Amino acid sequence: MRLPFDNTYARLPEKFYAALPPSPVAAPGPVAVNQALAARLGLDLDALQSAEGTAMFAGNLVPEGATPIAQAYAGHQFGGFVPQLGDGRAILLGELVAPDGARFDLTLKGAGRTPFSRGGDGRAWLGPVLREYVLSEAMAALGLPTTRALAAVTTGQNVFRDGFPRPGAVIARVAASHIRVGTFEYFAARGDEEALATLCHYTLSRHFPDGKTARDLLAAVTQAQAKLVAGWMSFGFIHGVMNTDNCALSGETIDYGPCAFVDEYHPKKVFSSIDVRGRYAYANQPQIALWNLAQLGSCLLPLMGKGDAAVEQAQAVLDDFAPVYQAEWLARMGRKIGLASATQDDLPLIESLLNRMATEVADFTRTFRGLSTGTAREEFTEPQAFDTWEPDWRARLEREADPAAVMAAANPVRIPRNHRVEDMIAAAVEGDFAPFHRLNAALAAPFTPDDSFADLEAAPSHDERVTRTFCGT
Repeated sequence: MRLPFDNTYARLPEKFYAALPPSPVAAPGPVAVNQALAARLGLDLDALQSAEGTAMFAGNLVPEGATPIAQAYAGHQFGGFVPQLGDGRAILLGELVAPDGARFDLTLKGAGRTPFSRGGDGRAWLGPVLREYVLSEAMAALGLPTTRALAAVTTGQNVFRDGFPRPGAVIARVAASHIRVGTFEYFAARGDEEALATLCHYTLSRHFPDGKTARDLLAAVTQAQAKLVAGWMSFGFIHGVMNTDNCALSGETIDYGPCAFVDEYHPKKVFSSIDVRGRYAYANQPQIALWNLAQLGSCLLPLMGKGDAAVEQAQAVLDDFAPVYQAEWLARMGRKIGLASATQDDLPLIESLLNRMATEVADFTRTFRGLSTGTAREEFTEPQAFDTWEPDWRARLEREADPAAVMAAANPVRIPRNHRVEDMIAAAVEGDFAPFHRLNAALAAPFTPDDSFADLEAAPSHDERVTRTFCGT
């Protein structure tokens, strides 16, 4: 098995990682190989789907050209700093170079213990693997930057979570890179300015080649994160664990743990079972993103100069977050109600709808999609709340050329509904992967109506509602 590797991160100083292979598993079994992504990467699909490919994705076979490592990083977890985290259950096999020259990390998540496992087993169980596969591919289909799933395999052995045996699995994840805010924090905490400078230069050359300085890096990441989180908000996505070690400098969504898409809308919505204080609630996500960026800025201060001048330089960059985020959010939310180019004058109209949705327990996705189909008012417990908003909206649409087309392109028909994801996992645990494959097929074209997937568009009944989601560790 040979893949087009060129492993630049593994050529950095050894303090950046621990070199070790993935740990073999008992009996690798195939679940899925992402055909579209394999084609994007220029990989041989037949080889990936072979027994040799399954062995590679499980960690039983290290492909030629790979340089397997576990990356070192630190992180703020729910606001508290942990000076050493690192890849505790992931192995970076190497960097794939696609036919067009684009570079992607290929990691195996659930590949066994590493020096960063902190007493954990280094493994993953089937539920979180399938959740990450479905959610990350759904995010890609929605058009937002994200890590992606190349493959999922079973391991033929159990892992224990909450005292119960669970079927083990591994996900092969592809990312622009796995450099995180926490990677910079790791070296900043150790006062290693040489490593910070090396990492800064490497990140710029890999992701932002037009940049030359630490200030350029902070500015580019700030822009990318502002636009990413605005995209999350426009689709009702809650990451759930926006720790600094889950904030990728590439601007991609990374680490799909207890994440979820909202059903009935409320700005304070929380799903993650470990977010007991609501730090990462839906409406808090923009300010948390800025908080994470402030930690990155603090790490970069030694590279930006001395004293107050460096702080002022970093603060000036961070001050750009709010206007970039607000402009992206307004553009996206404007399109959701049919406005091709929303302005500040349209903000009250958008906010009024969201406030009514929160009060009347309206489904986020179905309400916005229903604006173009005439069914939005049906999502409100008291339809009068919609009826009193609608005239102003209709009047505003009279100035638009083709609002129906704008709305259709901005509002998905289908999202990965939490209850459908849980149903899919339950079936897979019993050996039935048909719901997993069907869900992926439905979410691959989220904006396209399809009667055969009508059941996946429905909001959950009261008994079907998922109120808590869980991390896989």
